Amino acid sequence: MGILLLKLFLAPLLVVTSTLAGRRWGSEVAGILVGLPIVAGPILFISYLQHGADFASGAASSSLLGLVSIAAFAVVFSRAAGRFGWLATLATSWTAVLAMDVALSLVRVTTLVAFAFTLVATTAAMILMPRTEPEAELEQPASPSWDLPSRAIATGILVLAVTTASGALGPNWTGLLAPFPTAMSVVATFVHAQHGPAATARTLAGAVMSLLSFATFCLSVAILVRPIGGASFVLGAAVTVAVQLLAVRTRETLRNRRTTLQP
Repeated sequence: MGILLLKLFLAPLLVVTSTLAGRRWGSEVAGILVGLPIVAGPILFISYLQHGADFASGAASSSLLGLVSIAAFAVVFSRAAGRFGWLATLATSWTAVLAMDVALSLVRVTTLVAFAFTLVATTAAMILMPRTEPEAELEQPASPSWDLPSRAIATGILVLAVTTASGALGPNWTGLLAPFPTAMSVVATFVHAQHGPAATARTLAGAVMSLLSFATFCLSVAILVRPIGGASFVLGAAVTVAVQLLAVRTRETLRNRRTTLQP
């Protein structure tokens, strides 16, 4: 019950916060925020409190494989958004995620190998994401009053569905489904419906970039929770912020270099 209540509070809050940030600073910022372990991290921590370090370590390791599915979600959704409406795009993306999760549930690898899988999947997703022009600094049209409540309610419904499906499946499926793209699905679907495929691709490109810091968090917890317990979550959160800031700075540096080299 504790994990469910936490999800029902944090996931809608993440969606609302990332949406407001996207309106202020652009679609990519919304994607970065929605891709961070703001929901999965507390879920893993409660799993540690309820079931112990071994369970939490196994779930964090499985979460690394779950991030492979999120990378696939981002690519499939952003590609399908250019061809289909939001409902068909979402259905196609969820099918890809669940198929990937079923395949990954059969995989038994060490934590470091799972981390390597995530890095490879994230790199591949960065390459396969649609190329878009930088977001124009134009005044955004006012959103309807029902927009934020609808996003929060949709997120809550998804949380209930995913939690019901994974609640009794053990640490492997708990880890795989902890990073299931509930918040990301809601944000991407609303962006697609309201702003089109280009804004959707920019949002999900930010989410893909945040997978690097998400993976670092999971790796830290999986390796350190047994020797140092709950402190591993604090350390993992600190490393997550550092890696994300480094990724953002590196991206900006590369963009500036491309701009300078263009004739």
